[in-house]
This record gives sequence, C-alpha cells and structure tokens, in this order.
Amino acid sequence: MATFLYRTGRAAFRRRWLVTLLWAVLLGAVGLGAVKAPASSDDGTSFMPGIEAQQAFDLIGERFPGTDADGAGARIVFVAPEGEKVTASGSRAAIDALVSKAAAEPAVANAVSPFTAGAVSKDGSTAYATVNFKEKAADLTDTDKAALEKAVGEARAAGLTVEVGGDALAEQPAADGSAEAVGIALAAVVLLITFGSLAAAGLPLLTAVVGVGVSMASVLALGSTFGLSLTTGTLATMLGLAVGIDYALFVVSRYREERANGHDAREAVGLAAGTAGSAVVFAGLTVVIALAGLSVIGVPMLTKMGLCAAGAVVVAVLVALTLVPALLGMWPNAVLSRGMRKHGHEGGRPAAGALNGDADNGGSRWARFVLRRPVSVLVACIAGLGILALPATRLEMGMPGAESKPVSSTERRAYDALAEGFGAGFNGPLTIVVDAEGAADPKAAVREMAKDIRATSGVVSVSAARFNPAGDTALFSAVPTAGPNTEATKDLVKTIRSERAGLERTTGATFEITGSTAMNIDIAEALQNALVPYLTVIVLLALLLLLVVFRSVLVPVKAAFGFLLSVLASLGAVVAVFQWGWGAGLLGVEQTGPIMSLMPIFLVGIVFGLAMDYEVFLVARMREAYVHGDPAPQAVVSGFRHSARVVVAAAVIMIAVFSGFIASGESMIKTIGFGLAVAVLFDAFVVRMTLVPAVLALLGDKAWWLPRWLDRLLPHVDVEGAMLTASPEHGTGSASGDPARQTPAPV
Repeated sequence: MATFLYRTGRAAFRRRWLVTLLWAVLLGAVGLGAVKAPASSDDGTSFMPGIEAQQAFDLIGERFPGTDADGAGARIVFVAPEGEKVTASGSRAAIDALVSKAAAEPAVANAVSPFTAGAVSKDGSTAYATVNFKEKAADLTDTDKAALEKAVGEARAAGLTVEVGGDALAEQPAADGSAEAVGIALAAVVLLITFGSLAAAGLPLLTAVVGVGVSMASVLALGSTFGLSLTTGTLATMLGLAVGIDYALFVVSRYREERANGHDAREAVGLAAGTAGSAVVFAGLTVVIALAGLSVIGVPMLTKMGLCAAGAVVVAVLVALTLVPALLGMWPNAVLSRGMRKHGHEGGRPAAGALNGDADNGGSRWARFVLRRPVSVLVACIAGLGILALPATRLEMGMPGAESKPVSSTERRAYDALAEGFGAGFNGPLTIVVDAEGAADPKAAVREMAKDIRATSGVVSVSAARFNPAGDTALFSAVPTAGPNTEATKDLVKTIRSERAGLERTTGATFEITGSTAMNIDIAEALQNALVPYLTVIVLLALLLLLVVFRSVLVPVKAAFGFLLSVLASLGAVVAVFQWGWGAGLLGVEQTGPIMSLMPIFLVGIVFGLAMDYEVFLVARMREAYVHGDPAPQAVVSGFRHSARVVVAAAVIMIAVFSGFIASGESMIKTIGFGLAVAVLFDAFVVRMTLVPAVLALLGDKAWWLPRWLDRLLPHVDVEGAMLTASPEHGTGSASGDPARQTPAPV
C-alpha cells in the first residue's frame, strides 16, 4: 500500500493541473446536480421496522385506507383570560371563526372544532382545535401557512391566549453555515500557530472545503431519491470538515518533515503520501467501518446518517491523497516554514537525528514527564475518566418533543397549556390498535379491551373506539397520568402489554400500542439494547485492526480499553449536561431531558473511528522508532517528538469544528456536537497523549510482543511506510529495510 500511495502522490504532483481540474469538474458536476435535483423529502414511513409501535402504525395504514399519517398537523390551544371560559360567546365565536377559515384553505385536509370533538377542559379554561394539512411540514409553502397564521393572530386579538403545537407551523431548521464558519475560523488559527505559514495553514482548509463541497452537493443531489434529511447532511458536514482538515494536516506535516530531511519537493510528496498517506487510509477506513456499521442497528435514519458521513470521510481521504499532493506541486515551497525557505531546502543531507533526533520539543518533554511517573499518571487518568463516566450509568434515552423546546417557542407554550388544562399525560396519549379479525364479536371484544385498559392504574381516560370500514379493526386512545417521557408512562406501556395475552384468550382479539409516546419508548428501548452489542463489535474490530497494524497483542488491548474510557466519559458528560442540567445554561440548553435515542449509538461509532486515528498517527511513530533500534522508553519519546505536535493540532481542530455545532438550534445536532467535542478532548489528550505512554512505559519491550505463530498468520500492513523509506530506490537506504528488523523478537 505504501508503494502504491508513494506512486500516487508523485503522479498527482507531476500531473497537478490535471488532478486539480478533475476535482474542480467533479465539484461543479455534483453542484449542478444539487441545484437541479428536486427538494429532498424523507418518506418517513418506517423509522424502525420490527418494534411493536411501528408494526401497529403500519397496521393502521393497511386497515384504515385514506388515513394520511404523514401530513403536517397543528394543534391550536386556546386559553381563556383569567376568570373566563373558552365557552363564553365572544371566545367561542373567535375559535369557530379560526376553525372555519382554516378548513376553507385548499392545503388543509380537515379542521376540527374543540366544541365538536369535546376538546374542552373540565374547568372550561382551555380548549384545542386540530388542523391537518395534506402535505408534510417540510413541503408546506408560506402561502399554505399564511391563512392559519392570520387566523391565529385574529383569535389573539379577541383576547384569547393562542399557542400552536404540532409541526405545521413549527420553524423548520435551516442550514445557515454559521457552525461550519466558526469551526473553520478556529481551525485556521490552530493551523497558523502549528505551521507558522499562511499557505500551510490555508491548504488543509481549502482541500477540506472542497471535500465537504463534493460530499454535501452529492447529498443534496441524491436527497430526493434516498430521502436524505437536513440532519443527515449536517452530520456529514461535521465529520467531513473535521477529518478533511486533519488528514490534509498529516500529509502536509509529513511533507514538511521530508523536505527538512533534504528531499526535493517531488520525492517529499511521494514519501508523505506513502507514509502519512498510508496512515490516513487506515484511519479513514476505521471511521468508515464504524459509520457504515451503524446500518446493522436496523434504524433507516441512522443508516442514512452513517452512510452519508462515511461517504464524506471517503471523499476526505481521496482529497488528502490526490488533491493535496497536486496543490503541493503548484506551491512546493510556500508551505515551508520561513526558516526552511531562508536556509535552503533542495537536496542537502537529512538533518542529524532525523529519526531519533536529540532536539527536545514539547512532545518529547511531555513524554519524559509521563515516563518518570507512569503509575501515578495511569491511576490519575483512569480515576478521572471513571468519575466522569459515572453519570452514564443513569443514561435515559428517548425522543424529546415539544417539552424540550425553549419556553420562548409557541410549541412549548402549547405543550404547557395542554398539560395544565388536561393533565400531564394528555401530551402523550397511547394509541391502541385492536385487531379483531379472529373475534366472534369484534365490537364486544373492543369494548372489553377498552374497559380493561381504562381500569389499569395510571390511565386517566380512554376515548371512544373508531372502527375501520371492514369492522375488524378499531382505534382508541388511552391518556396516561404522567407525561410522555416519564418512567411512569414507560411502566404503564409495559403493564398494558403484559395484559395482552389474557385479553386475547378471553376475547379472541389482540392489540398493539403505537403513537408518538409508544414509538419513542420502543425506539429508546431497542437502541439501548443494541448499544452494548454494537460497542462490543466495535471494540473487537479495534482489537483486530490494531493487531494487524502494530503486530502486538497488548497495544490493541490498551487502545480498546482507552477507547472505552473515553466513550463512557463523554457519555457521562452528555448526561450531566443535557439530562441533569449541569452547566446547561452555558451551552444554551434551556430544557433538559432524556438523551436523544440515536445519539449514544452514533457517538460510539464516530469516537471509535477518531480514537483509532490518533492511535495510529501517534503509536505508529513509536513503533517505527522501536523497530529502528530505539529502546522501548526512548521509542515513546521519539514517537512523541515527531507526532505529538501534529496530533495535538488535529485534536484541537476536531474539537473546534465539533464545538461550532453546539450553537445549532436542533437539539440532536447540539448534543452530538458537544458529545464529540468532549470525546475528542478526553481521547486525544487524556487517553492517547497521557494514558498510552504511561502504559507503554510500564510494559516496556513486552508492549511489542507478538507470538510467532500469530505473526505468521497476520497479514503485513506497512502503515507508516517503513519498507518504503528504507528502499534504496527512494534514496534513504537504511537498516530499517531489513525484514528481520520489521518485527521485534518476542520477549
């Protein structure tokens, strides 16, 4: 692989104008496709096949023809002035006028008055009307909404407090690019400090933007075909931008190092592509595998998010291996430091100690600090991350709705008004779907079931049943006592389902529970059950991949253990902030609650890939020094001397990019942005930069031990290009080319 990438880098350098033109043409083509493609519209028909709530939802669509569950809806809540009732003549007239105007609009499927549906609270202070549109919320135009918004304004003018829940008039999230802009700006500062050159800082930013442009244009072009949402594109942007900058940073940094060692520009590009480029390929592969592996969870939305983000990472890898060398060919000296340009860089001898150099820097000094007290450092790292991980034991997963919105939104005020007027459980009714095909008397069976469910502790009321035209299926609602995301409601759903077998024996009919509350409960439970198996698969994959790369038994175990620590600590931080509310105000989180069900699974997949990135780039340089003859402790110092600075810069860039998304108005993006930022912070600085050298110091030579029989079985993967840099063909002739030196003898 290293030789192939070496040749690829040299070819891109030689044909730099052609490579650059091809990327420009590709960007233009997918950009044109994005402009011409119809607007994306997620089908939304099946969030998670296999769970009961989804099966019941599908049964409704099958047995109740003409039922459009996908159309946008608005629940308009009316609250009478203090001491008055909504049934008073003036208030009633204003409500009836609003409903009549809404029903007359061509975009509205139906509008139901609270006085017709009996949707008035017992004390008469609160009522709600339901307006259903023919199209989904994302497809509604401003004209479609204008008449309803005007009618709402007139009702408010009549003295009523009017709030609108549902998704019809909710503000749709818009991609304003502010998060990306903040991330790019912070990354530019880090790169400028790292390289001390505007050109060297600008090149990774430029290539990352090109890669993200290609990825996002592709998502937009294919959005209508595959139902790709705005959230999907945002996450692909987040990862594409972060890894795009980092991968280009690694290649440019290695190019500068090879130029400092005396190689000309073309050879330095080839060596950078063959060494750092090999590590980029492997690191990118780990991220892609982790993201693509999300498809096995069985959630279509999660699959789309994972595959789109994986595609963005693939593009970032291709850009780093082709476009970066091409641009280096156009400005071979611009990315060099001022000192290198001043003292010359063509030809020349490699600097003394290019591999094992004695010149100290921050990385080598830090490594020596850790090596002097490995036990204390190791205990401090494990204890600190363990304490941070404790809140993760109280993780509650759900799908927060209007209750998680800020109180400044009309959706949240509508939610609160309904809870006050009708009870907390009114915002999360359970929809009971009765399949009475096998019952001798379907209506009697439905009555028996409704009576039994109404008598269940925790149920406030049960609505009248509605039968389908065939008369073999019925729907009715059960209103819980507690709110939608409470443990009491989750227990109630389990209790009602536990009664199903007995009712089926006595009535000949069966039922399933659906609705938004039951759907969220089932999704959260399914994903929580999938979290541990998925985490297990990811850890085993990490062990296998690192075993091949480092040809060591203990290094992969240490890497996987560190990954678990960083993941659990980041989940603990997410729970503390977004569930418990610690410091939530500082991040603009106005309402705490359960963690979005998708978030932990997605966090595990992404952090796995990023953790392996830093493991490869940092530890590979240690192994390279070790196989060249350094004692084990000195190999750790040498690895830090060569790679610590660029790994720190890469981690800070990742943190900056992810932190930019904390400002997002969409709760899931905000949560994931925070989770990824703290995960990179913990993994890069606590695990890879601190725990790893402490463990390696304690293990000594044993860290690189591999049984001979396993050494023969494993394929040889030259991630750091040791064979490439040793080849006389490439002008370095070194003992490292001796195959006998590539793997240390077992200890």
